Amino acid sequence: MRLGVEIGPEQWTKSADGVAKSIARVQRAEALGFETVWASEDPDGWDAFGALNTVGQHTSRIHLGTGVTNPYLRHPNLIAASLATLQRSSGGRAFLGFGRGEPDWYRTAFGMEIGSPLKRVQETISVLRQWWEPAQTATNDGEFVVRNWTRAFHPGSPPPIYLAATGPKMFALAGSIAEGMRINLLASTELIRTGVDQARRAAAETGRDPGALRVFANPSLAITDSDATFRRAINRAKGTMALIHVLPGMDRQLLGVDRQFDVERILADVRTVMKTDEVLARGGSFADLRAAGDLPAARELIPDDLVLEVAAIGTWDQAKGHLARLQDAGVTDFLVDPAVVEDDEIRRLIMRNEFG
Repeated sequence: MRLGVEIGPEQWTKSADGVAKSIARVQRAEALGFETVWASEDPDGWDAFGALNTVGQHTSRIHLGTGVTNPYLRHPNLIAASLATLQRSSGGRAFLGFGRGEPDWYRTAFGMEIGSPLKRVQETISVLRQWWEPAQTATNDGEFVVRNWTRAFHPGSPPPIYLAATGPKMFALAGSIAEGMRINLLASTELIRTGVDQARRAAAETGRDPGALRVFANPSLAITDSDATFRRAINRAKGTMALIHVLPGMDRQLLGVDRQFDVERILADVRTVMKTDEVLARGGSFADLRAAGDLPAARELIPDDLVLEVAAIGTWDQAKGHLARLQDAGVTDFLVDPAVVEDDEIRRLIMRNEFG
């Protein structure tokens, strides 16, 4: 069982020494044998590549990548430049976590022409790989235009690309052109199993090795030893669901869970108290959703048992059982939140190889 850690801009703003604390957490993850660190990137947040370059200067082995960026926030030429810089500065430890983003933000708040997000992702990867060829020259005339543009700065060895996927088309695209996929927070076992099968079929159909695909997932791991810590972990997961699972298309994260719960009604009620549709209609960000919505009311609408269907929360035996089911569905790498690497119990389990 391979492990990765996620970092975000909020860790850098909590205190005057937030940057140092964030770096220290990644260093601890590296010392524990974690393989990857993922820096989130949203249009209202930090520069993930800048953060990763900072972390890279204080680590030596762990691989560094975006978790995830998209082709609206960054033009493909800027992605190529940022990724090549990270690859060179880290000694070849970069990877690209890449997805479609939330198109409503870019259409409404920034006035961009969205077109087909799937095609834009596909064409961006094509252009990046053209720039990684010896000629370092790319051309594209589709969702965006690149006219015979030569880049002078090359990453050296091409970094791997992992696509953020929720729907069948993106899973298939990941299998056909990427090194693997990143599945968003708190996804159901059925979604993961279905998506992995779709990606592996696409890989086989394009002559690639289906078994080589890496599958990253974050089940919001929390090993709890009291009612208080259990409640905090459950509420944290509910907050995530109230912000992410209600976005367009993201209800698919709960594929199969609707056999036990009225997911459609629950998410509709959460959208109402969070004012999701109203905020998205004006191009509002995650910060706007938090400010406009009633997060405590949203948490009350989400049953604990629904959360436990998609989260590895509980005693170690309970959490390990959930992780084992996700592994059986095809997950190769588990991502955890930064605080997890400071949990004494989890460090003990890692050192005793109980995660494997």
